[in-house]
Amino acid sequence: MNIEKQIEFDKIKKIWMALAVTDQAKERIKNVTFYLSESELRKQLRDTTDSRRLIEKLGTPPLQNVEEAKEILMIAEKGDCLTPYQLERVERVLAAVERMKRYLEKGKEDNNPLAYYEENLDAVEELREEIGRQIRGGEVDDYASRELSQIRIRMAGCQEQMKQKAEQVMRSQKECMADLYCTTRNGRICVPVKKEYKFRISGTVVDKSASGSTLFMEPTAAARYYEELQQLTISEENEVYRILYTLTAMLGASAEAMRENIRVMEVLDFILSKGKLSIDLGAVEPSVNTERRIVLKDARHPLMDRERNVPLQFEIGDNIRGIVITGPNTGGKTVAIKTVMLGCMMAQCGLHVTCKEADICMNSAYLCDIGDGQNIAENLSTFSSHIKNVLEVLREVDRESLVIMDELGSGTDPAEGMGIAVAILEELRKSGALFLVTTHYPEVKEYADRTEGLINARMTFDRETLSPAYQMVIGEAGESCAFHIADRLGMPEEMLKVAIRAAYGEDAVAGYAFGEKRECMEKNGTAEKTDVADKMTKRSTGKIVRIKKANPREDLSTKYRLGDSVMVYPDKKIGIVCKPINEKGVLRVQLPDRKIWINHKRVKLHVAAEELYPEDYDFNILFETVANRKILHDMDRKYTEEVIRHEE
Repeated sequence: MNIEKQIEFDKIKKIWMALAVTDQAKERIKNVTFYLSESELRKQLRDTTDSRRLIEKLGTPPLQNVEEAKEILMIAEKGDCLTPYQLERVERVLAAVERMKRYLEKGKEDNNPLAYYEENLDAVEELREEIGRQIRGGEVDDYASRELSQIRIRMAGCQEQMKQKAEQVMRSQKECMADLYCTTRNGRICVPVKKEYKFRISGTVVDKSASGSTLFMEPTAAARYYEELQQLTISEENEVYRILYTLTAMLGASAEAMRENIRVMEVLDFILSKGKLSIDLGAVEPSVNTERRIVLKDARHPLMDRERNVPLQFEIGDNIRGIVITGPNTGGKTVAIKTVMLGCMMAQCGLHVTCKEADICMNSAYLCDIGDGQNIAENLSTFSSHIKNVLEVLREVDRESLVIMDELGSGTDPAEGMGIAVAILEELRKSGALFLVTTHYPEVKEYADRTEGLINARMTFDRETLSPAYQMVIGEAGESCAFHIADRLGMPEEMLKVAIRAAYGEDAVAGYAFGEKRECMEKNGTAEKTDVADKMTKRSTGKIVRIKKANPREDLSTKYRLGDSVMVYPDKKIGIVCKPINEKGVLRVQLPDRKIWINHKRVKLHVAAEELYPEDYDFNILFETVANRKILHDMDRKYTEEVIRHEE
């Protein structure tokens, strides 16, 4: 059972983590849980209050993530050489430490206890100044040492001499050059020489062009300076390593101070993040007690809009151990019990709570059952999941626990659910724990009313606007308002009568004011009924479009006759039927340029044949060629071997 997720403390943690800077503080926030030591809890709450006061007076603290510095410190302690980049990271951390020291020193003026963490910080001035002087832009600076400065000046001189010698050769042997500029190949200064003039230039071939027509040659005069440059490069590298090793050794010698700086910065980050959260949420420091008493004045859920949230007044303890909250489904019961438990857990984690005033007892365990918990994979129904959670709660609960349960006994037969709800309440009462439960069962309200240590409470509800007021009234039982809500949302009167009759009997129907009748009675004191919809108004919906089935009795053979003028779709061309429909529903149509076979569904009668031609008209004149008509004529008179050919 993930308590933090159910009461939304995990969301508070995400907001809290975003206010931290260091990775270690973020991880600590992620794993934070409620304190069981009273002295430790009081210290944590004081830290939160002090950090808020410090931030409000001095502004955002100059913190920096120090995770990378930890890794760099380990490298230095091993004796490996740090890179200029790594040394710059160290210098930035030390600069942040220096800024933090100055920030905390200002806090001492206000006698803020957190300000005295300044004494545990050491900016290691000598190391920071040396790194800042010798490392710049991710490289060892030219002036890091006198020797390095001289080496780099001589290197620049050699490079300039090499360039001058190459340009001198190009000017004197211009006709041998393939181009008018010198270039660098493999670190050597070269001139582009035409292949055919290779032996006219004194020097060494270093590279050639892709075509092979140009050779890149290092002039002999420039080679001498290249050798000197190589020697200087080795000297420069040795001097750079000497400087880096020296700075690394200085860091290693200051490892203890650096480690303490990192630890203190992470501790301060965690503490100050609590102050930032308190400011962002508009929270206050709660009082803490061990007398099993919770008092919240003007409490609100920290994740809800402050402007729209209605403050919650809540009190439990002394002789009252359990509160049974009733009211409509939209009345804010779940929000109320979550607000109470979330406020208590935040306080016991050392955080401020979103109240005007709060007195909160320490709890040994936070237990809850909220949501339906339905799980198809585990074959759990809503009721099964509730019972599973409830049994887990009852196994863990003791007199120092705080328990909340939503919709007690729901998800099953109402009569049996009511009995189970009463049994659970009795078990919680015997445990001595503080508990809040929500329910709709009237029998449970009655049980709470007559049982010592239990009390009813209701959430107020505006029947006119169908909106919850989020105000808890302790000592009174509420009603579900289901009929009022259904009525306001448009349920027909006849349906409401059936519902009321089934729930409370025929007598209750007569006493219920339906719809506009109630409004009319409130306005002018009459009982005249205005027009109210008695039946459910049905809305039109889409209709299923079915495939039209062909009539099996339809005789297609007579649908189109020889000579009928028809329109062929989708081209809408006019043609003449030259062969009627066959058993497959296909007919042959003579178009102006060709004859086609086509399904009868794509053809529509244009003009019937009897309207176009005489009764004894010879259609062969239309459909047969002159040659075929001659053969037909011969066939009528005598035997012939001629064959009639038709275009398909």
